[in-house]
Parts: sequence; structure tokens; C-alpha cells
Amino acid sequence: MRLSLMGCMILSMARMLMADNFDPLDTKSLLTKQQATYVTCTTTDLSKSLGLSDVVMAALCNNPQTKIAWQTSLYQAAQVGVSQSAYLPTLSASGSALKSEGTETKNGNQENISVTLSYLLYDFGKRDATYENARRLLDVALFSENNTIQSVFLSAIQAYYTLFGSNASLEASREAERSALESLNAAKTRYSVGTATPADTLQAQTAYSQAMLNRIQAEGSVKSAQGELASVLGLMPDTWIALQTPLLALPNDKFESNIRALMEEAQRLRPDLMAASAKIKASEASVKAAKAEHLPSFSLSSTTGHTDTVFNTSQRTSSIGLYVSIPIFTGFNTKYKVQAAQQQLKISEAEYEKLSQEASLEVYKTYQTLVSETQATRTSADLVASAQASYDLALGRYKAGVGTILDLLSAQSALASAKQQHIQSLYNWYITKASLAKAMGTLDFSTIKGQP
Repeated sequence: MRLSLMGCMILSMARMLMADNFDPLDTKSLLTKQQATYVTCTTTDLSKSLGLSDVVMAALCNNPQTKIAWQTSLYQAAQVGVSQSAYLPTLSASGSALKSEGTETKNGNQENISVTLSYLLYDFGKRDATYENARRLLDVALFSENNTIQSVFLSAIQAYYTLFGSNASLEASREAERSALESLNAAKTRYSVGTATPADTLQAQTAYSQAMLNRIQAEGSVKSAQGELASVLGLMPDTWIALQTPLLALPNDKFESNIRALMEEAQRLRPDLMAASAKIKASEASVKAAKAEHLPSFSLSSTTGHTDTVFNTSQRTSSIGLYVSIPIFTGFNTKYKVQAAQQQLKISEAEYEKLSQEASLEVYKTYQTLVSETQATRTSADLVASAQASYDLALGRYKAGVGTILDLLSAQSALASAKQQHIQSLYNWYITKASLAKAMGTLDFSTIKGQP
């Protein structure tokens, strides 16, 4: 009877402890306190045109990388709970029911129930070091999650502008194809009236065929860019996404700053560097925990039990005691645990140094690229204007019979090239600007504020 009652109590307690939302040590609160970026996710309405902010939000909510990062943070928070449990006592129960039959002894049933309470009193810092290691690994997960969020953020921006850049390149290719067709018609007209040679027509036909090929390749690039954007948003690549056309202006030089100050700021703000620093602290805690295994541990244990015998008698037992465990020889297990933990600490320190150098180089190179893109955008705008004027003049001269087909095709090619360069430099500027913010660890919605 007592055994059945104990079983019912244990099952009831197990159901409560195994509930998914049961968090007695409140470990999930560690996430909301330390999380660097918070995103309120809603279902993306693909029937509406999406702006840049909508695209980024959809990517953050639906991209598998952010989901993995979030689940990793939850896992490490649970590991903190595991380490915290060492500060609490443990309670266990055991029971048995026996049926005895024999020719010389009395037949009957026997029940035995016992409950044991144990508590670790002191272990020379191993418990504290284990908890510190778990907390620092949680920091690693949270900073890594922030880094993942910024990476997905940048991927969404890149895919968004790349798609519009591909569309603009396609439109430029179509315009170049129309210009090539106009040149071909002009060459045919001059040939029909006897003012041009067959070579002029053939050269114009070749240029027109090349323009058609460029347009076909540009259409393929648009399809690829559409699939890339859908994938970043966590959708199937063939999903159609309606987008608001960005109204991009020529960039200014307000972003220009002291490059050394930018690199120093990146050292303070980059989440991957913060994660690497937290990993060093976790490794230091692991060294402390490993060294503590050389030392004794003290614990308190108390047991109480009840036994019903076949002779209808009851027996109660209870005990309480202080226990000490002294590791004398472990086959050098602890020795090598300490060595392994120390080497892991050195690896973590070297990884931080490597990442720090890479971060400074990334900021430097991205900044220089942004400066170059700014100058290239301004220059390419002037180049398009001059190339357009040169083409209009060459076409007019050729139609009037005073220009050559080579002059016309050269001007036509220069115009097409100038438009492509201007399109790429303009969209690349916005992508590089976001890349610089990511390199510094400051990429968030304020970076794209005011951009459609």
C-alpha cells in the first residue's frame, strides 16, 4: 500500500518536472536580459509589395540560420540550469515488494521503502567553476546569435539590392539591344541606297546579336537573384516576391571618418569578438574546474526507510552522515583533463587574436571599398551622360552619311558599358555601406532607416 502511494506521488511529480514550460531556475530570463537584438515576428504577406525593412524582417524571422542560433541559445540556457542544480540537494526514493514462499519459512509479502537526501557542501570551487563555464558559454551563444542576426540582415540587404541591380542591368541590356537594332536598321538603309558597304551591315548585325546575348544572360541573372532573395527569406527559390522599387540617390561623403577610430570601435562592438572573449572566460573556468578534481569534496546525506516483513512487523531505519570523497589515483585522468583545459584556453586566446586581426582588416578593406564606390558612382554618372551624348552624335552622323559604322558601334558599346558600370556602382555602394556596418558590429534597422 505504501509502495503504491509512493509510486503515485513520484509519477505526479515527474509530470510536473517534465512539462515543457516548467523552468524552476528561471534560466530563460537570462536570454531576455542579454539578448542584443529583439525581433517581433509576424507572417509575411507576400500579396503586398515589400520594402527593404519588410524584406529584412522576413529574413530574420524565417531564415533557418536565425532559428538555429535561437535554439542554440536556449540549449546553453538549459546548460546553465544543469550547472545550477549542483547547488541544490538531491532527493531520491527507492522501494521494493517481495513475495516469499518456502516450506520452512512463513509465506507472505514484504515491502521496503527508503528516501535519501544528499547535499554537496564543499568541493573547493569545482561547482562554482562549472557554473561560471556554463554562464560564459551562454554568453558565447548569445553573442553568436547576434552575429548571426547581423549576417542574415546583411544577406537580405545584399539579395534585395542585387535583385534590383540585376533588373536595372536587364533594362540597360534591353536598351542596348534596341540601340543595336536601330544601328542595324540604319546600316541596312544606307546599304539599300548605296552609301554603305555590306561590311557595315554585317558588323551591325554582329553587334545586335551580341546585344541579344547580353540581354538573355541578364534575364538569367534576374532569375538567379530572385531565387537568392526567396531563399534568404526562408522561402522556396521559385516563390514570387513583389518589391517596392527603391529610389536611390547619388551617395555623399558624410560617412567618411577616421579609419583607425572605426577599427577600434569594431573591436568593442563586434559580437563575434565578444563571443570569442566570452569563450576565453569559459576556458578559464574549465581550467579551474579541472584542477578542483584533484581535491576532496564534502557532502551531507540522510536516509530514512520503512520495512514491512512477512511476520506482520514493521521496522524503521534512519541515518545521517557527513561524507568526504578524496581522489587518490584516477589513472592520471585528472592530470590530462587539466592539460587539455589549459591547451583549450590557449587555443581560445589565439582564436581571439586571429579574429581581432581579421576584424580590423575587414573594416579597413570595406571602408576603402566604400570610398572607392562613392567616387565611382559620381564618375560613372558623368560617364553615362558623356557616353549618351557621344552615341547620339555618332548615330546622327552615321544616318547623315558622314560617320562610319565603327564610330557608331564604338559609341554604342561605350554607352552600354557606362550604364552597366553606373548601375553596379550605385547598388554596390548601398551594399558596401551595410557591409561596413556589419564589419563594425553595428548593423541594425537604423542603418537602413529612410531607405525604401
